[in-house]
Amino acid sequence: MFRVAVIGSGPSGVYTAQSLVEQETVPDIEVYVLDRLPCPYGLVRYGVAPDHEKIKSLQNNLRTVLEHPRVHFLGNVEVGAPGLGLKELREIFHAVVFCVGAAADRQLGIPGEDLPGSHPATGFVSWYSAHPDAAATRFSLAARSAIVIGVGNVAVDVARILSRGAAQLTTTDMPQGPLGALADSRVEDVWMVGRRGPSQAKFTTKELRELGSLPGTEVLVRPKELALDPAYREPGDLPAVRRRNIEVLRGWAERDGTERAVAGTTAAGATPPRRLHLRFFLRPVAMIGDAATGVRAVRFERTVPDGLGGVTGTGEYEDIQGQLVLRSVGYRGTPQPGLPFDEATGTVPHRAGRVLRNDAAHPGVYVAGWIKRGPTGVIGTNRPCAKETAASLLDDAAALAERTLTEDPVSALIRAGQQPVPWTGWLGIEAAEAAWGRRLGRGTVKLPDWAGLLEAARTGAEVV
Repeated sequence: MFRVAVIGSGPSGVYTAQSLVEQETVPDIEVYVLDRLPCPYGLVRYGVAPDHEKIKSLQNNLRTVLEHPRVHFLGNVEVGAPGLGLKELREIFHAVVFCVGAAADRQLGIPGEDLPGSHPATGFVSWYSAHPDAAATRFSLAARSAIVIGVGNVAVDVARILSRGAAQLTTTDMPQGPLGALADSRVEDVWMVGRRGPSQAKFTTKELRELGSLPGTEVLVRPKELALDPAYREPGDLPAVRRRNIEVLRGWAERDGTERAVAGTTAAGATPPRRLHLRFFLRPVAMIGDAATGVRAVRFERTVPDGLGGVTGTGEYEDIQGQLVLRSVGYRGTPQPGLPFDEATGTVPHRAGRVLRNDAAHPGVYVAGWIKRGPTGVIGTNRPCAKETAASLLDDAAALAERTLTEDPVSALIRAGQQPVPWTGWLGIEAAEAAWGRRLGRGTVKLPDWAGLLEAARTGAEVV
């Protein structure tokens, strides 16, 4: 068998495995999908918001690939740990494909960014998605006002979760801790703030429209602020998705000609318990507060379009009060063991997926997904990216297959100090989460910690 290791079981990793086992040019390919976590699916499990069940259902498609007879899922495998670097992987597999995403958050680089109460938005996402690395994390929702910096889909997700309320989330797989915190939340105002205009916001139209239908939440926009964007006034040359975004925002702004643009399903005449403010052309320059009391406000500088696609500061400032700040300004890849790394782009240098070292291909080592191209595109963008990498690997297969591999991968990983969780272990986790949800009177509820996941995996593997 021609043996390939795919590092990462998110969409890019699974699509790479699919491209390899569903082709006929190189027969007898066997793919081992390795993941640091005992659970598959990557950001589909731990990044998609729990109330986006349609997107989360993509797990069913990924599952079909991982159940292919020549695809083997092995979770709880830490590549880069002592005894399992690139050198050891190359001794176990003919080829290795890194599909590890972009795990780090970009920094704002402003004073006060590390004050208590200021967090990367991905930490909040990990918390309400039950990522086991976030098991010890606690978010206080005692703040009256929360500020989300950024206007991408992650920013929309966290703003929506803060505004939605626990009663509407009990049917999701959100763990009990975050659900209880949201039930006790005192947040009344959520501010989502972007440094550029509405035509440059990176959220999708579907995500944006959802904000206007949140029960008990009023969405507020500022028509004069929107009108600062030339493309808002003349959106004809915009890409379709951004043109549709403008249409939604314009509809809200023109609802009654005031800043009270659109209300959710609150009864007529009633005051909504929550307000969601969408603000544009404000650049964060400092967080105000101290180490004892935490962040109390964010200072923003008003910006205007510079005519070149960017913005420039005006010297006018506005402080927005907030005791919880979630920073959502993008992801960044991190260096991988044994691979070259471009610090400027946060990616691994490559040519059509082949890792480059000193501009020459590194034999048998490949990349796909965000670590290859940067954090761009949607889930589906990973499919053509994976196909390109798989095609390069298949072109190289004849030369790579000249090496004879003798040791079974699972035995080799155990010898390297790993304790792999096989697919049967994952089935055990699924069963445990379904049982836990039944005991709580809910649907499936995620197990939030390493100990619980590994125990369920061990028991499940023994039973199955």
